[in-house]
Amino acid sequence: MIKSICKQQKQAKENTVMSIDKITLVVFDWAGTTVDYGSSAPMVVFEKVFAEAGIKLSRSEINEPMGMEKKAHIRSLLLLETASKQWKEKYGRAWDDNDVEMLYEKFEETLAKVVAEYSVPIDGVIETVEKLRGMNIKIGSTTGYTSEMMENVIPRAKSAGYSPDCVVTPDITGMGRPSPFMLYECMRLFGVYPAKRVVKVGDTVTDIAEGKNAGAWSIGILKGSNLLGLTEDEYNILSAEELAECKAKAKQKYLDAGADVVIDSIRELPDAIEEINSRLERGAEN
Repeated sequence: MIKSICKQQKQAKENTVMSIDKITLVVFDWAGTTVDYGSSAPMVVFEKVFAEAGIKLSRSEINEPMGMEKKAHIRSLLLLETASKQWKEKYGRAWDDNDVEMLYEKFEETLAKVVAEYSVPIDGVIETVEKLRGMNIKIGSTTGYTSEMMENVIPRAKSAGYSPDCVVTPDITGMGRPSPFMLYECMRLFGVYPAKRVVKVGDTVTDIAEGKNAGAWSIGILKGSNLLGLTEDEYNILSAEELAECKAKAKQKYLDAGADVVIDSIRELPDAIEEINSRLERGAEN
């Protein structure tokens, strides 16, 4: 699978058509943005792995670092005061790097068993990607999953109709989000520069940071996002007032993280990109 990804990336670079004044490349996140509504798979697995270790964490605590490389995510959770306290009470000592490795191995093992079933494209993704390609835009992707984890995700998404032009994982670049290096690798593969010709689209504040740290435009999505923190069932049963309140809070978090644009649904992305193109024509900088 990794070899096929690399071949796909090489072909993507060969097929690139540069554009001076327009967005040439859109780089999507995976879980919570293009597949896996609400980024449910990693959240469920983090919850299970920590619970088995005797550590109870809330959904909001688990979701806060979402989008990071998963070992870094585990470390961030252990650094929480609630987690550190529970760990010391249960084991009589502070956690260490060996504990991080143990939890990460369990995370990988558990995720591999369930991630494929969650890797279904979110409503509107397939149609939106088709529209973007019609706008001569290449489709890149970055993720907090490793290449090995993605071997379970990519085929499932492809069989349902979603297949980006390249996939870049933290183990390829040696560093994950919020660093810009996965996004830079997408740019390198397509020969796209400067970064103002690139839009990063994601569902976490870490995605926004990745885009901004690269100098690209950053767009946050509300519906289906990890940041909104709702399952599809929860989203559908909320009243209009409750949903509006949840979205307003999530939107503000995106904006506080530096998002250039926040859209309600991925279906609004082509229009958002046209607006960015208009700003570029007027000489605007992101």
